[in-house]
Amino acid sequence: MSKRVRVEIIVNGLVQGVGYRYYTFRSAAVIGVAGFVSNLYTGEVKVVAEGERFELEELIEKLRIGPFGAHVKNLNIDWQEPTEEFSKFEIRQ
Repeated sequence: MSKRVRVEIIVNGLVQGVGYRYYTFRSAAVIGVAGFVSNLYTGEVKVVAEGERFELEELIEKLRIGPFGAHVKNLNIDWQEPTEEFSKFEIRQ
């Protein structure tokens, strides 16, 4: 039996203005995880997602690549207990 988990990720690099949030949204939809992606005022992108660990690890691998035009330098990953507050994945401002 798999256990649901939550991950909060801060993505550093050239990740704003290149479609990174939409890329993340599409990737999360295909994988089937819930949560959100948003731009931060620091130029970074924040991703919060909940799902099975293997699903979130798949999402993390996609986030490391990013869309064409992005340059991902680093992911700060924080694994947590799920809150079950999300019913879907969404883009936030």
